[in-house]
Amino acid sequence: MLPIVLYVLGAALLVGAGVAALTGLFVVFVPQLLLAGVLLIVGLAIERWRYKPLIESGPDGAWTDTGERFVDPASGRLTAVYFDPRDGARHYVVAPRG
Repeated sequence: MLPIVLYVLGAALLVGAGVAALTGLFVVFVPQLLLAGVLLIVGLAIERWRYKPLIESGPDGAWTDTGERFVDPASGRLTAVYFDPRDGARHYVVAPRG
C-alpha cells in the first residue's frame, strides 16, 4: 500500500512541476518538484527491482547452501541463503524451523 501512495506522490510532484512550468506560476519551484518526483519514482522502481522476495519451495539441486541464516525483517521468517554458481545469484529461501 505504501509504495502505491509514494508512486502517486511522485506523480503528483511531476504534475505539479508541469503545471507550474506551463502556467508560469511558482516557476522557481519547478526544478525542486521535478527532482523530487523523479528521485521518488526512480528510487521506488530500483527498490522493487533489487528486493528479492523469499522463495517458498526448496532450492534447486544446483544451488549451494552458504550456511547463512537470518530472520527476514519484513516477514519475520527464518531465511536460508543459497548461492547459484551458474549465474552467481543469491537466493533467499524460507528455512524450516528446528
